[in-house]
Amino acid sequence: MKLPFDTVTVKFAAAGPAEPVLDDETRAQKLEENVTELFSVPLFALRGGIKDSITVKVAGDVKGLREFTVVKVTNLIATTWEVGSNHGVSFRADRIELAKVTS
Repeated sequence: MKLPFDTVTVKFAAAGPAEPVLDDETRAQKLEENVTELFSVPLFALRGGIKDSITVKVAGDVKGLREFTVVKVTNLIATTWEVGSNHGVSFRADRIELAKVTS
């Protein structure tokens, strides 16, 4: 099942730098359908006093991420998965970019 998120009401900050997503067998970096490299970005999410950490996959490297860098996430989708007795949720976004912070 795929569930879209309303990212307007959630604040996101990087929990660290983007890391390449590697193929389990070849250890080569995975590519998106349009041959763009796939990256995994650890994020902190905050909404209404609830804090959580998630890892989001995105096509293309997100430059300039450091811990607690505020980011904007576009078209975040959560997908449930199940393999045998294991199950979980994976996150995917169309884009992650540094947010314009106003003071």
